[in-house]
Amino acid sequence: MLPLKIGAALMVADIPAHRDWLVEGDRDLEVQDFFRPEVLLGDWRGLVALAKRHLDGFGGRLGIHGPFYDLAIDTADAEIAPIVARRYVTAVEAAASLGATQMVIHSPFTTWDWFNFGDHPRAGNTPSALEAKTARVHALLRDAVALAETHGVTLVIENIEDIAPGYRRDLAQSFASDAVRLSIDTGHAHYAHCATGAPPVDYFVTDAGALLAHVHLQDADGFADRHWPPGRGTVNWHAVFRAIAALPQRPHLVLELRNAADIPAAMAYLEREGLAC
Repeated sequence: MLPLKIGAALMVADIPAHRDWLVEGDRDLEVQDFFRPEVLLGDWRGLVALAKRHLDGFGGRLGIHGPFYDLAIDTADAEIAPIVARRYVTAVEAAASLGATQMVIHSPFTTWDWFNFGDHPRAGNTPSALEAKTARVHALLRDAVALAETHGVTLVIENIEDIAPGYRRDLAQSFASDAVRLSIDTGHAHYAHCATGAPPVDYFVTDAGALLAHVHLQDADGFADRHWPPGRGTVNWHAVFRAIAALPQRPHLVLELRNAADIPAAMAYLEREGLAC
């Protein structure tokens, strides 16, 4: 039922300014620094220790954003793929060290895929383009998923360019693991809807169903990835929150804003609309 309690996605440096709001409300938190290449290639243990100091007394649900820059999870190059695979393993190690139970990773499905999958069907023993992509994702994430299962971390696959949400849903289900679920970014879905003919944002939520474990809440204009506070763009927030409220589970719900200082404005709008608290 509405309103839904929501939290935020923040860099470690921004946690102190919002700590009281997070702690007093037992809100969801996603620590985002771990998507930066220099973090996982550097002293990520020191960053984990700093985050833990900031979060002393925090009792909400905790996740991280995993790596994605130049680290496609369907990488085909036999020399590059092991490097990418190791980076995801390192990210799971960081999540576990922090005490996080989720890690966001990016969808491998592109706009090009949507228009071209049908042109490359299965032919005899040759897999279809979709089957080949799925196999590459499994091979690359095999060790990361196994480690996530061991540490109680769930990898949540976030839509990026996805036009057909069912491809991502089928990919998550294909792992047959509780450690792989779905994430939705509302601004990405709105872009895909307005610019490439994808269904509206609430349809993404409904399609994900019981697999939806995480949502990035951000507003946009359907043209670019704005990360505006809800109320500033054109996302139909009432439809989105009604779809989330209808789910049998409560996914992590975090504001992912370009400017963390916009969190109060976002909350004021969503509270006024009776959607969030």
